[in-house]
Amino acid sequence: MAVATCRIRLAQSPASFDKRMGLCDSVHCRCGTVAVELAHQLADWVAPVQQRHLTGQIAGGELLPLRILLDDNHFELVHILIKMAVSLKSSGSFCSTPPQWLHSTRDRILYGYSHSNAKECTCKKTKRPAPLCVKATSTKVELDFNDPSWKQKFQEDWDKRFNLPRITDIYDLKPRPTTFSLKKNRSPAGDENGTPMDKWNGYVNSDDRALLKVIKYSSPNSAGAECIDPDCSWVEQWVHRAGPRKEIYYEPEEVKAAIVTCGGLCPGLNDVIRQLSRHLVENINLAGGSFLGVSRGGAKTSEIVDSIQARRIDMLFVLGGNGTHAGANAIHEECRKRKLKVSVVAVPKTIDNDILLMDKTFGFDTAVEEAQRAINSAYIEARSAYHGIGLVKLMGRSSGFIAMHASLSSGQVDVCLIPEVPFTLDGEYGVLRHLEHLLKTKGFCVVCVAEAAGQELLQKSGATDASGNVILSDIGVHMQQKIKMHFKDIGVPADVKYIDPTYMVRACRANASDAILCTVLGQNAVHGAFAGFSGITSCICNTHYVYLPITEVITAPKRVNPNSRMWHRCLTSTGQPDFH
Repeated sequence: MAVATCRIRLAQSPASFDKRMGLCDSVHCRCGTVAVELAHQLADWVAPVQQRHLTGQIAGGELLPLRILLDDNHFELVHILIKMAVSLKSSGSFCSTPPQWLHSTRDRILYGYSHSNAKECTCKKTKRPAPLCVKATSTKVELDFNDPSWKQKFQEDWDKRFNLPRITDIYDLKPRPTTFSLKKNRSPAGDENGTPMDKWNGYVNSDDRALLKVIKYSSPNSAGAECIDPDCSWVEQWVHRAGPRKEIYYEPEEVKAAIVTCGGLCPGLNDVIRQLSRHLVENINLAGGSFLGVSRGGAKTSEIVDSIQARRIDMLFVLGGNGTHAGANAIHEECRKRKLKVSVVAVPKTIDNDILLMDKTFGFDTAVEEAQRAINSAYIEARSAYHGIGLVKLMGRSSGFIAMHASLSSGQVDVCLIPEVPFTLDGEYGVLRHLEHLLKTKGFCVVCVAEAAGQELLQKSGATDASGNVILSDIGVHMQQKIKMHFKDIGVPADVKYIDPTYMVRACRANASDAILCTVLGQNAVHGAFAGFSGITSCICNTHYVYLPITEVITAPKRVNPNSRMWHRCLTSTGQPDFH
């Protein structure tokens, strides 16, 4: 019999995993199947899945059964399937052509296992298993790609998922003409009957849509390809365009609106608040921070809605990140349950840029600009010292967007470490060995690390903050100490300059790019509320301003795709090798 070799990461509770999935235990594995930690370099596609979820649990208590059967021609396809099954929630079951056995030559390429966390095992090939399927139970439609009508079914499901909730879903309301007009200072010329000849009025038609994706990939092998089916077929994915509507469902003179800012500070908060209530907060956009203040944690959803009801609030604008969006959606659902005429509209606020489907969130550009200043300072310090090593830790709780973009924009970084791409510090292919090479060849170097990178190398405390987020161990201090100890042990002098601009990058005033983004997002949030939408977020997708249902952006954090062109550009800029 032929023998196949595979390498697996061991589950924390192998017995439970084996019982539920029937794949592997702590000692052996079966050919053609693999128990995967779904490594960090695939995290953009499997963001909800962490090591503790090897029993099959994913975020929200849903199950993600995986059977991965690969040969040299199918490993790219599995990337696509995992991505679409988890992050995009696009369909129910994906099956490839008849599968082959797992090859060890592809195992490391796919999952980047380090020798310290892997166990090799061999098993005899006996019988061919079931076809390759990657299925997420959270999907809402089953697709058979052999069915000629699968595209139509996909688009029908897409339209249903991205249909915007409105207060008219529970209230029988009649709209009234809007008081918003861009022609308040103009008198358009009319024809002989007095009918205005200028038909333009600045309103967005309710049937206007914007494409979420515009690139047609010809192959799953294309860099950064995002495919729905194995052939990478083009399927239109439309979302609702944002802006003022011709008809509204509230009396502007009578509206009572509440604004809440949640989580940490973010550049641009005051810019958004100013657009929501300009006459009360004139010029607050000239300063950083939040005019309203910020905090984490809070009351129960029922208590919040009790307060909304008691104060007769008509509109609630919620500024925050993933957790805040989830809270806003819970408030929206509770208001609908009580049949309250309340529009709940979110505005995405996070410097991490980790909310799904959006081009970017406000505060991100400013954070990258400020982070670049820290990197440039580290570069000057390192270059000026003998064997200088500049080490900069940047924010990024679940993603490495700030570190990646700041490294790329500065052009001074030699090593960029992000949570989506695992690395090792020690060993022949570790970061420390590469730093030796850099000091030997150029005399200094600059390292940029995201705060969530390398957490598997650190001891976890298990503590959480008021928002329920796990408090991360300090990778910056850990690396600083490891670098110093390493070069001391090998007898090479090294001067480590550690810079942590964590709170500096978010407490400043928004730059011009973010200020414009904040202005438009705030305006569109108000337009959306007056149009009767609720449970939506005002954002930018594919360079267009749109409304998205909150439910579609809170399924998982957005993370850097290690196969994306942007990450490849960053690697080209730094020149760093793979650290595993």
